[in-house]
Amino acid sequence: MSFLPKALTVPIRSALSRWFASRAPRNDSATLNLRNVYIFFSREGMLFAVLLVITFIAGINYGNNLVLGLCFYLVSVWLISFHVTFAHISGLQVRLLDVTMTEAGTPLWVTLQLNNESRQPRRQLLVEFEQPAAHQNKAGTDGQNAILVTRLQEEQIIRLPVETYNRGQLELPRLKIKTVYPLGIMRAWSYIYFARKAWVYPKPDTFDWQAQYSVASVEDLPIGGQYRQGQDDFERLDNYVEGESLARVSWGHVARGQGMLTKHFADPVGHEQTLDYADMPAGHHEQKLAQLAHGALTLGQLGVPFQMRLPSDHPATPIIGEGDTFAQACLLRLAKAP
Repeated sequence: MSFLPKALTVPIRSALSRWFASRAPRNDSATLNLRNVYIFFSREGMLFAVLLVITFIAGINYGNNLVLGLCFYLVSVWLISFHVTFAHISGLQVRLLDVTMTEAGTPLWVTLQLNNESRQPRRQLLVEFEQPAAHQNKAGTDGQNAILVTRLQEEQIIRLPVETYNRGQLELPRLKIKTVYPLGIMRAWSYIYFARKAWVYPKPDTFDWQAQYSVASVEDLPIGGQYRQGQDDFERLDNYVEGESLARVSWGHVARGQGMLTKHFADPVGHEQTLDYADMPAGHHEQKLAQLAHGALTLGQLGVPFQMRLPSDHPATPIIGEGDTFAQACLLRLAKAP
C-alpha cells in the first residue's frame, strides 16, 4: 500500500489488523487452516500476473493461437502454484513453550514448537514477530529478527526475540508465518495471536552501596555464616545431657548401640540485607525501581540473604531469600509493581 497516501494507509492497515485478529482468537497453540491462512500474489507474482494480462490481450488482439496457448499454460502454472503454496502452509501446528523475563530495552526470547504432521516436509517458512510500525522505524529492526526454517520434517524448536521498551506487562506481538514455496508466484501467510503475557523488569540502575549499606564496596557485603540455635539447618551431634528434649535424640544411633546422641540445629543470623523502596536515593518512582533491580541482582549473585520492601507490600512477615532464583522472583515483583 506504499502507493497510497499515509492518511489513507494507516486506517486501512488498522482495519485489516482488526479483521485478522477477529479470525484468530488468542491462544498459546494454533493450527493453520482455511480460517487463518491467507494467500495472494507475491511481488514477483504481480509481475507474473501482468505477464498473463499482456499475453491474453496480445493473443486476442492479433488472433495468435500460440500466444493464447502460452497464456493458458501460464494460467495453469499459476493455479497449480496457488494450490501447492496454500497446502504447503496449511495444517502447520505452532505452540508457545516459554517466554523469558528481561530488563527493559533488551529483547526477550520466545520459544516456539513447530509441528508438521504431513508426510511431506515443509520448506522455506519465514517466522517472525511483527513489531509495531512506530517501533520498527525507531529501532530499525524490521525483518532482522526473523528465522527461516528451510526444512521442517516433523518437529522443530525455534527461539525468536521480541524487542522491549518499557517496564511492565508486555502483550506479545502477533506472530507471522509466511512462505512463497515452491515457485515464488504466490505468498501464503498466517497470523497467530498468543494469550500468554510477558513481564519486563526495570533496567538496573547502579547506586551508592556504601551510603545505603555502610560497606566499603560490594565485595564487603557479608557472605560468611554466623549461626544461632534454631530449627532450620543441622549443625552437629553431641552427647545427650540429662534434661534435654527426647525429641532431639538420634534414635538411629541408639539402635546401632552408639549411645544417646542429640541433634543440634542452627539458624543463620546477621546477614540479612533489606532492599527498601524508601531508602533508594533516586527521586523518581521508576528510578527507584531500577535501583532495587540492581540491588536484587547484585545480592542474588553474591548469595547474600535479603528481603525487598515495596510501597504496595502489605505488613506481614518479611520474605527472606537468597540466590539467583529469589532475585528473579524479586525482579518479577518489580515488573508487576504499579
